[in-house]
Amino acid sequence: MKSFAARLIAWQRAHGRHDLPWQRTRDAYRIWLSEIMLQQTQVATVIPYYRRFVEALPDVGALAAAPIDHVLQLWSGLGYYRRAHLMHRAAQAVVAQHGGVLPRDPEELAQLPGIGRSTAAALAISAHGARAAILDGNVKRVLARHEGIAGYPGTPRVERVLWARAEALLPTRDIATYTQALMDLGATVCLRAAPRCAACPVAPDCRARGGGRIDALPTPRPSKALPTRALKVLIIEHAGEVLLVRRPPTGIWAGLWSLPEMDTAADVAKHCRKNFGAEVTVHEPLAVAEHALTHFRLKLTPQPCSLRQWSARVEEPGRIWLSIADAEGAALPAPIKNLLRSLKQSRAHRPSIRARGNRVTLT
Repeated sequence: MKSFAARLIAWQRAHGRHDLPWQRTRDAYRIWLSEIMLQQTQVATVIPYYRRFVEALPDVGALAAAPIDHVLQLWSGLGYYRRAHLMHRAAQAVVAQHGGVLPRDPEELAQLPGIGRSTAAALAISAHGARAAILDGNVKRVLARHEGIAGYPGTPRVERVLWARAEALLPTRDIATYTQALMDLGATVCLRAAPRCAACPVAPDCRARGGGRIDALPTPRPSKALPTRALKVLIIEHAGEVLLVRRPPTGIWAGLWSLPEMDTAADVAKHCRKNFGAEVTVHEPLAVAEHALTHFRLKLTPQPCSLRQWSARVEEPGRIWLSIADAEGAALPAPIKNLLRSLKQSRAHRPSIRARGNRVTLT
């Protein structure tokens, strides 16, 4: 029987993916961008974001020089926004420390913000033909099953075992093809649910398959109930525009624009008066929307309000007024963007409340 690597290389050439946008280049910047976007995000979702991003910011220098607002706007809807912040910081470090050229060495790459060991290896392999092992989520699943490695892969002990096997299985040649084969096999054949074992080139000696443990490997994350956080999001409107506020630089949706938030039990009118110097007419709340994040579940109650009177505090830095149509194109979290899109669509079919000056009128 041919080696594990030889079978994967042959399979990749015959059945792997060859037409993804980032496979047509040796440009380290574009490969880096694809690797970061593909973390925790499906290929089909990434492709339009990738194309839009490289069109707007075609190289490291352009990314480093871009305002973070522009970067977040291009990323808006892709999720896990910390990736965008770290990539922006890394680009600035590359310009300042490496003359605007991404390092070739995986160890140097791994020193940049947001580039871990596996991403650094994948980048160095694809751009420069380096010989290195990768261990992303798909590869962990392939190796855990084929090698029969039990235990949750997120623990240091199991990860060390997986890294050791990833390095031991490396071929002496065709590293780029082998690496792509590992990623493609995990993404298209060795699936988390209902894997296509009949199409797998290494199924004959897969220990999980032979031992009837396909569903058990890799060992899932220990179950833990997600806590729920309930908030009101304020849709404060004036003359067809909605108030948006800048989120803090850390935490969920860091640096994005969003609707103002408040505790569900607090008084809306008092909150607006205290925090924005605004007098509002409070309307009926909309249906609660739920959104699952990595560490907790959000329950958002949209609360429409019409602005009646305001002070200069409404115009303070970190606050902007945009039409709902314009807000859809801004750097907003996906749940907030979806909420505003639904609101616009529903209002296309029924009267809506707008504030003009100090009067509220029905239009």
